[in-house]
Amino acid sequence: MCLFFTLLLAGPRVAIVFWWLINPDRWDAAFDTFVLPALGFIFVPWTTLMFVIVAPFGNVAGWDWFWLVLALVADISTWGSSSYSNRGRIPGYA
Repeated sequence: MCLFFTLLLAGPRVAIVFWWLINPDRWDAAFDTFVLPALGFIFVPWTTLMFVIVAPFGNVAGWDWFWLVLALVADISTWGSSSYSNRGRIPGYA
């Protein structure tokens, strides 16, 4: 179970690093600055990856919003599931 949560947390970050190394032009086209992808790498990696996939030039329209919201739900559930699984490590909590 621990390996599963590790892959959920580290998997998209590893994909971001490799994709940025292989194709930095697509990342430059999707984001105008380095700040947003860096913050996305730290806080919402699934959403950052999905944004580069659906909006390679920074334009989001139509079904792209659905995929971005789905990725945001994946980010939120990743953080929520990891905190829920670690609830037994805090004394006096549950």
